[in-house]
Amino acid sequence: MLISNAYANAAGAPQGGGTMELIFMLVIFGLIFYFMIFRPQSKRVKEHKNLMSALSKGDEVLTSGGILGKIAKISDDSDYVLLSINETSQITIKKDYIAAVLPKGSIQSL
Repeated sequence: MLISNAYANAAGAPQGGGTMELIFMLVIFGLIFYFMIFRPQSKRVKEHKNLMSALSKGDEVLTSGGILGKIAKISDDSDYVLLSINETSQITIKKDYIAAVLPKGSIQSL
């Protein structure tokens, strides 16, 4: 009466054909992953590795824990550094925990 009968559409479902769009989307996500995550992280790792290889005795450094000190002893075969905090105290830390090399005289200026 007021509502007409609904009949199924005789045409089939649209064909797949979305393979190219899927591949294109995966390539876009791969590029986003590379430029936003992988590339900056690899740059930071490379810079930190260069920093670790350039360390020498007498450098004033800042550790990732916030400790300022001067390198008293460093050896190439060991991953550890003897850090002099003041004239009487020294600590041994792992090289990986050195965050930055400070300019000469930074500790005395504080």
